[in-house]
This record gives sequence, C-alpha cells and structure tokens, in this order.
Amino acid sequence: MSQPPGSAVSFGPATPADAIPRTGFPAPSEPVAARRVLPLRRPGRWIVTAVVLVLVAQIAHGLVTNPFYQWDRFRYWFLRPAVLDGLLITLEVTLYSALLGLLGGILLALARLSPSPVLRAVSWVYTWLFRSVPLIVVLLFLYNFSALYQTLSLGVPFGPAFLTFDESRLATDMAVAVVGLSLNEAAYASEVVRGGLLSVDQGQHEAAAALGLPKRYQFARIVFPQALRSIVPNYVNQLIGLIKGTSLVFYVSLLDLFGSVQSMGSTYPGDIVPLLLVATAWYLILTSVVSVVQFHVERHYSRGALRTLPPTPLQKARSDLRDLRARIRRETAA
Repeated sequence: MSQPPGSAVSFGPATPADAIPRTGFPAPSEPVAARRVLPLRRPGRWIVTAVVLVLVAQIAHGLVTNPFYQWDRFRYWFLRPAVLDGLLITLEVTLYSALLGLLGGILLALARLSPSPVLRAVSWVYTWLFRSVPLIVVLLFLYNFSALYQTLSLGVPFGPAFLTFDESRLATDMAVAVVGLSLNEAAYASEVVRGGLLSVDQGQHEAAAALGLPKRYQFARIVFPQALRSIVPNYVNQLIGLIKGTSLVFYVSLLDLFGSVQSMGSTYPGDIVPLLLVATAWYLILTSVVSVVQFHVERHYSRGALRTLPPTPLQKARSDLRDLRARIRRETAA
C-alpha cells in the first residue's frame, strides 16, 4: 500500500511502557542507589571453612578431654623452679649466641664481599664447613676438644708462647654451648647479612661515595639500615631456629629448658607427657615474643619504603570489626 509523500509510516498502535517486559536491567527511572551488586557465591570456600572448623574443634576437644595429657600435672610443673632455671639458661645461651653469631655473620659477610681473595676464600670455606656439619657434631666436638688440645697459648706463630691457658678450665658447659651455637649461627647469619647488603640498590652506594663519605660511615648510616629491611625477617627465622636449637646443649651436660624437662622425666616417668607439654608451651611463648618484636622492627624500618605502614594486629582487628559492622548495617538496610 502506498503512502502520500511526507507522511510517517505507522506500524500499529503505540505499546504502553508497562507492557514492555523487564529484562533484568534497572529502568531508567530507577534510582542508582537502589541498584545492588550481588557478591559472587563461593560455596567451595564455605565448605573448606566448615571442614577446617570441624577439624580444629575435634583437635581442641581431644586436647581438653583426653586424660593422657594430665593437665593438672602440667599446671604443677609449669612454674616449678627447676623448669624456670632451665628456661633462664636457655635465654642466656640464646642471647649470647645470637649476639656473637650476628657479629660473626656481619664480619663474614663483609669478608665475602671484600676485594681481597684471601678474605673471600676464608669466608666461603667457613660458611661451607659449618653449614655442612650438623650442630650436634659441632657441640660434641667442642665438648671433647680438651682431648686434642690440653692447653691453648698465645705468642709468636711457630715460636715461643707468652700466655698459656688450661683448656679444661675454660671449656665450661656454658662456654662450649655458646661457642658451638655461635660458630654455627655465624655461618647462616653471614648469608642472611650478605643477601641483605646485596639487596640495597647500587645507586645508594654510588650516591654515598659521591658525597665523599668514609667507607665506615657509608656502611653504618646508609647501606646497613636499608639492608635491615631484608635482614630482619630472615635473621628472625634463624633466631627462632636458634631458640629451638638450644635444646641440643643437653648433650654437653648443660641443663637448659629441654635438659631440665628431660632430667625430671627420667625421675618422674609418669609425668613425661605433661613435662614435654611444659617445654612445648615455653618454646611457643619464646618464639611468639620474638615474632612480635620482629613485626615492630620490620614496621620501623619500612617507614621510608612504604607510603602506608602495615597496621598492627590491634589496628587490623579494629578495622575488621568496623567492616563487619558496616556490612551488617548494609544487609539490614537491604
């Protein structure tokens, strides 16, 4: 059918807006605030969470209800003087070994990075040797060192001696433990320190040298503080291993925490399990304290590298609580 020129083509009566089927998209007149973005459903995550919670609940129930753990004896032994004395020895050995091991590690790392081939070779051989020999072998070797050398002397190399020491008097149980752990710790600490020094950007070295600063000042005030961001977390892992490694000094007749527990377990064979739980609890406390110190030290040295410092556990808990409250309010309003 033909239409007159200039007339509009009509295909039937206009359809009302209410008759148009909804397609799931909000109508233009619908306010933006009413539009909701539904989160993606993750049923797998909820299933794994439920399984983990059930396993944790079963483990906790077994720890509480199993009479074999003898929690009453655990409370009895936890603060006994013999245990606390062993704990004090563990702290002393750890403190001395950590300080001497870190100092030795810094010296070995500087020798490894030295232009002198002799220093590099000696540092490499030392690190290779003590990383290869088990710690218990080092301690037992030092404990029997007097069988090889009854006396130690200072004097002219290959010549007369000026001072002579009786090795059996110097090699006390505490000295053997500290020296053995320090020698072993220095080998691992040297690699930690060397890795931290190498992580400092080369431009920092060049900028410090361009200012005409002495080498010692460059290292102490510019290079080493920046390297601590990499050194601290790695060395704290070594320190935690050192705390647990002190349990081996029992084999050189030094009654640390583990040695005291082991000795009392021989005297009271019925309390072996609660005594081992006492030692476990104290080791957990010590390593937890070290981890807290590690967090705050890392946070301190990250001030110049991060725009926003990582929140403390208390700040993180408050932030999570605020987010939870806001989510509950949104769900309630919806």
